[in-house]
Amino acid sequence: MPKTDIARRVYNHTWKLDPIVRSLLDTDFYKLLMLQMIWQLYPDVDATFSLINRTKTVRLADEIDEQELRDQLDHARGLRFTKKEMIWLAGNSFYGRTQIFSPEFLAWLAKFSLPEYELSRRDGQFELTFRGRWAETTMWEIPALAIINELRSRAAMKGLGPFTLDVLYARAKAKMWSKVEQLREHPNLRISDFGTRRRHSFLWQRWCVEALKEGIGPSFTGSSNVLLAMDNDLEAVGTNAHELPMVAAALARNDRELAAAPYKVLQDWNQLYGGNLLIVLPDAFGTAAFLREAPDWVADWTGFRPDSAPPIEGGEKIIAWWKKMGRDPREKLLIFSDGLDVDTIIRTYCHFEGRVRMSFGWGTNLTNDFAGCAPTEINGLNPISIVCKVSEANGSPAVKLSDNPRKATGDPAEVERYLKFFGTEDFVEQSVRV
Repeated sequence: MPKTDIARRVYNHTWKLDPIVRSLLDTDFYKLLMLQMIWQLYPDVDATFSLINRTKTVRLADEIDEQELRDQLDHARGLRFTKKEMIWLAGNSFYGRTQIFSPEFLAWLAKFSLPEYELSRRDGQFELTFRGRWAETTMWEIPALAIINELRSRAAMKGLGPFTLDVLYARAKAKMWSKVEQLREHPNLRISDFGTRRRHSFLWQRWCVEALKEGIGPSFTGSSNVLLAMDNDLEAVGTNAHELPMVAAALARNDRELAAAPYKVLQDWNQLYGGNLLIVLPDAFGTAAFLREAPDWVADWTGFRPDSAPPIEGGEKIIAWWKKMGRDPREKLLIFSDGLDVDTIIRTYCHFEGRVRMSFGWGTNLTNDFAGCAPTEINGLNPISIVCKVSEANGSPAVKLSDNPRKATGDPAEVERYLKFFGTEDFVEQSVRV
């Protein structure tokens, strides 16, 4: 595949609309896995997703043109899965399993389109909301974030000349390759691309993925981006996300069902997938609360993805829990994925080497690290902490606590109720950069 000259592509195109999302496969793999479960087990549940900019100092509505945002969202709504994409989803193997997606689900997916959106401005921020059936609104999360982030990058680079852009991308490539060289020193370290949601651009994510594929070879285990995995003959990686326990908790009719919510969705997941997809995401309402009440069968799952605790501290707590439950951590897997940079990845790997199996999902600091690369001062190239979270399910507010209080989302009164119910044990307040 010929390499795209990204700088000239940014500078020279003359299209009325340069689409950011060109395929419904340009999403994270866990969205498709969760979608099949939602479609099969929760077909009548409504869910609202809302854009949340946690970096309040960045006024997105002042940086991004509203009409450009509408044009990109409207373009995404016109996309459908192509015949080639459907054949690949039906015939490819994922996590060692063929036909992971049922024919009935694929028949429904072939006709899928993104539902309507609501967009307004308030106090320098966009209020972007998606309402409707959960099986439809869930698919907006990744393209909405990719569109917002790339529009912000484009706005920051608008007006730059071709040589300035050349230097910008040349320095970013050199910076990225220096990270590759650091990772090469640890050939047994396993890493995958988790960078779709807050990427600088699709073309830059593609360059980073191809660089890792060439640079670290078999140590690069795949991409969460389904389109890039398909196009580059890589494994599509990912399992489940916080929205599953968040919706289950929002639907709870009493305290007993609220307490059971994090484990009910795991039972649903095991029923549908099992095998190599048994990875626990424990921190939706706090990892300590999850481990305290977890049934014995959770310890038999393949591994955990500690997503909001400091990686070494979070990993140690899970290893201690496995030992308490009589399981050998050396047979288990920890997947680290929260705001990782290359130094944190290597430090965490060296800390746990030989004690547990590990994998690293490298996100924003892989696909959106342009710090120090611009030959002139440019505002808007530093990544921000922006998410698109489920905010309501069947009319009830949805909440996420996490192990970092600064990552909590939801109606403040409901957040307070959840904090009292699940507790705040081992919460560690950290700045949220990405």
